[in-house]
Amino acid sequence: MFPIRCIRSYSTGRAREIIKFYYDFKSPFTYLALEPALQLEKDYPVQISFIPWRFRAEETFGGTVEQRDKRNWDKIRYGYSECRRFANERGLIIRGPQRIFDSSMSLIAGLYADKHQFFHAFASRTFELFFKRQLNIENMDEIIKLLYETSKKDKTFEEFSQDFQNYLNNQGQQDYLNAEIDAEQDHVFGVPMFIIRGEPFWGYDRLSWVRKTLDSLNS
Repeated sequence: MFPIRCIRSYSTGRAREIIKFYYDFKSPFTYLALEPALQLEKDYPVQISFIPWRFRAEETFGGTVEQRDKRNWDKIRYGYSECRRFANERGLIIRGPQRIFDSSMSLIAGLYADKHQFFHAFASRTFELFFKRQLNIENMDEIIKLLYETSKKDKTFEEFSQDFQNYLNNQGQQDYLNAEIDAEQDHVFGVPMFIIRGEPFWGYDRLSWVRKTLDSLNS
């Protein structure tokens, strides 16, 4: 669970507000929101708590790829065209996935990376490769390789691989369940979503409101 609202910095003694950031690696708008979210930690006395939430594409867009009707396909095509507008402004590449992916394992990998303090590097690279269609987030070998490449490399690859697989099959399952419980309590229905003192801000285009809220808290 993720109940802590503030944490005190040992270097400055100043309390840092905890902002929850719900994400999924198959969400293009979360990809767009990642770097601006990280920038918040530099601009405000805040700490981002990254919490996985698996985006339910089937529920949102009318079932499986074969079951979707024209209206849902129109929504998807427009969503990705809008993503690409934002992405082009920042030199990012976003290509729509060619099928529906189960991101559960990659999200548990994100929890593992966060525990070992290399989440930012892992998340940035995961988003980049996935939306270039160069990463299968359901493939364990590819996920472990990417985890190791972005880690501190303080173990051999074999030791690292075994450690992650132990986490994936044991504590990682509980941590993932805890994240789901937290999301339910926060009434999360989509990503990216920021939670500031219980108030939700859904979507990449709500970042300006997030900043206004933080400005008011720090004024």
